[in-house]
Amino acid sequence: MIIDFHVHCFPDKLAPRAVSQLAATAGIPPRVDGTISGLKESMKKAGVSKSVVLSIATKATQTENINNWSAEIQDEEIIAFGSIHPDYGDWKRELFRMKDMGIRGIKFHPDYQQFFVDDKKMFPIYETAFGLGLIVVFHAGVDIGLPAPYHATPERLEKIVRTFPGCKVVAAHMGGFSFWDDVERFLVGTDIYLDTSYSLDFIDDKQAKRIIKNHDLKKILFATDSPWMDQGEAISKLKGLNLGEEAENAILGLNAKALLEL
Repeated sequence: MIIDFHVHCFPDKLAPRAVSQLAATAGIPPRVDGTISGLKESMKKAGVSKSVVLSIATKATQTENINNWSAEIQDEEIIAFGSIHPDYGDWKRELFRMKDMGIRGIKFHPDYQQFFVDDKKMFPIYETAFGLGLIVVFHAGVDIGLPAPYHATPERLEKIVRTFPGCKVVAAHMGGFSFWDDVERFLVGTDIYLDTSYSLDFIDDKQAKRIIKNHDLKKILFATDSPWMDQGEAISKLKGLNLGEEAENAILGLNAKALLEL
């Protein structure tokens, strides 16, 4: 079973405009059209069994609608996480509602949502989410197309892991896109999951292998950041690291299966 732990989709009516705008901002051409049907076609072609759709509430008013859509799109192939905007006042009720709707986790993008990941104002939200058993995914490092300051660096994420030991935290983009040395300094060996989304083409193979080797193998998750990376090509890239069959199987699906309690 191959599980892609980090993809993005939009409702059919919104997908063309959303993907076009994001592509223009980042200067990255999409590999699929950003719809659920487009993702499923990609999954079938690449041999991916399940994908985790991560959505972001960039405005407080989007929070409930995004979570409703996330619950609606879930099926045998799609697992969808919800989102909480930091300025959404009724966040505690919404977290409980997400749990009741069968949503397994939350995605935060501190750059888009304009907060530093280790800002203590966020800690009550994190604590409640972790208490409900929810997985919390953070965009980490540089977001291509957005300027500094970067709100979720490895050093800041290490503070979250230290403050909430034993909780389910995922740092996207191998712990911090373009902050690879800081990933090794602050995150490798800690109790945090690293996903491979949109990273393996940009990090030196030797450093990627070193991070994986020195981190807990059970906490490395295959991910693509689709529609910005082709799922089949990402699988080939991971296999090209020659990590061995046991490590490949763990990263491509077994680790996510355990984390998601499938």
